[in-house]
Amino acid sequence: MDQSRIRNFCIIAHIDHGKSTLADRLLEVTGTVSKRDMAEQLLDSMDLEREKGITIKAAAARMSYTASDGDTYELNLIDTPGHVDFTYEVSRSLAACEGALLVVDASQGIEAQTLANVYLAMNLDLKLIPVLNKIDLPHAEPERVSAELERVIGFDQDEMIAASAKDGTGVPAILEAIVQRIPPPKGNPEAPLKALIFDSKYDAYKGVVAHVRVFDGRMSGRADLALMQTGSEFEPLEFGTFNPAMRALPALECGEVGYVATGMKDVADCRVGDTITLRGAPAAEALPGYRQAKPMVFAGIYPTNSDQYQDLREALAKLVLNDASLVYEPESSVALGFGFRCGFLGLLHLEIIGERLEREYGLSLLTTAPSVEYHVQLTNNEEVIVDNPADLPDPSKVMTISEPWANIDVITPSRYIGQVMDLVTGRRGQFLRMEFLEAESDVAPGEARVLLEYDVPMAEILVDFYDHLKGSTSGYASLDYQLKEYRPARLVKVDILVNGVPVDALSLITHSSNADREGRVLVSKLRDLIPRQMFDVPLQAAVGGKIIARETIRAMRKNVLAKCYGGDITRKRKLLEKQAEGKKKMKRVGNVEIPQEAFMAVLKLRED
Repeated sequence: MDQSRIRNFCIIAHIDHGKSTLADRLLEVTGTVSKRDMAEQLLDSMDLEREKGITIKAAAARMSYTASDGDTYELNLIDTPGHVDFTYEVSRSLAACEGALLVVDASQGIEAQTLANVYLAMNLDLKLIPVLNKIDLPHAEPERVSAELERVIGFDQDEMIAASAKDGTGVPAILEAIVQRIPPPKGNPEAPLKALIFDSKYDAYKGVVAHVRVFDGRMSGRADLALMQTGSEFEPLEFGTFNPAMRALPALECGEVGYVATGMKDVADCRVGDTITLRGAPAAEALPGYRQAKPMVFAGIYPTNSDQYQDLREALAKLVLNDASLVYEPESSVALGFGFRCGFLGLLHLEIIGERLEREYGLSLLTTAPSVEYHVQLTNNEEVIVDNPADLPDPSKVMTISEPWANIDVITPSRYIGQVMDLVTGRRGQFLRMEFLEAESDVAPGEARVLLEYDVPMAEILVDFYDHLKGSTSGYASLDYQLKEYRPARLVKVDILVNGVPVDALSLITHSSNADREGRVLVSKLRDLIPRQMFDVPLQAAVGGKIIARETIRAMRKNVLAKCYGGDITRKRKLLEKQAEGKKKMKRVGNVEIPQEAFMAVLKLRED
């Protein structure tokens, strides 16, 4: 189709603002999907996506729309992931478009991820079309939210489209706005091929299938193609588009969105953000913005039944085929046996991978407490990277430890400012700025929404920060974060000793000011979780060679004097001494079985 009648756009929104539902209505109204084949959240193909109400994996769909001017347009929708963990994937999906629908819930207004995605789109110079969704709700406030969009982002009132994705209100107006406001692609069909990969997945028959947007040139035939960043080369097996199912085409023209089947066997060779070009006539330079997706959160995954270790290995190998951002390597733990150390983009990514392993592959798993990556400068000037507390070098060999810091944006009603500040400063947060998104006079007292910006150590927001934030603000606050930099800190490793033996899976790296408290809390919790033995079991928390906390699990005691009725005291003494000797021997050779709940205690150190 002629480039002037192509429109490439995506939908950006905060979680649960109706992005996937709006995509359903666009597919339905344009007749791309028949009513018989229509399903809720059609582009969200995983059960987990439907249950959690978020988009985990980006999808694309080509729609044909006849506008009011009588011309037929090709609309390419790229449905972006909807969570902060997938920011890089969102940025590449945005880079494949000329415009975006900014969907805002008319009852909730601007949220933290709304602003984060708006800034991403603005940096890429996309044309934004603001959509006030869910106007059919009884508590919707489109006037207040439109005023908020006008003041915070700078939209004009006449730019905004009131809609309800659920019942279809406003969808025709959205389609007309896409045609009228979003500019067509500007690529050169005669230039060397240049296509952006914005997603990829693995197909058993076609190998890695790359989702692409063609910026210059065209894709056709069987001429060898090359990836400009990784250097990989391949012969294309098939070109096509999404309707939303895959449909083969003889070629992909300049400006179009579709897929190319590469025949590659490893999705890591076909990375999101890379540029495809002709091997024989390559483009002069790659498209900007590429970077390798880097894990930010690390955790150990172990099968609760050691017989499932091989099943876990095979399941991870299959998941990695469709998710190049997941990394894993074998590791073993004295307490947990054999498992894998895995790297994830964020906590949601970790949760999704864990649930998929259990649901799709029938595994029963134990996941250790997540940690971040630390940069450790040794006394011999060597730098090592540590993502597992058990691997931290001896303190005598460590000069400095640097930890990652994140920049966070919290949006909350003004009545919760105090609670949010207490929470963040309690996590070593550093205040940067506060901005009122709406005037106090325009809303009820305490309801004006405020943006709070902080720098916080990444490790402090990993485990339960989001839950505490939601709890302290009655669920009203929203959070967005991004990795900022590494900073040196006074960090120490807290070891947990059970019966004098260090348990590597219970070790943790924490700030020296928190070490005593966290050590005391952890051994106290373990005392209640580890079953009593026939001998006393000491529980100790240690930093280096110094014990900072101790608890004792008292022994179960058998009354060996129960059958002694009278007689000489020496007989009773002999029985008691024999029992004491037996307990000493058991303590020397006995094993303490640590239940799974004990390893989860590390996740709950901050709970009251």
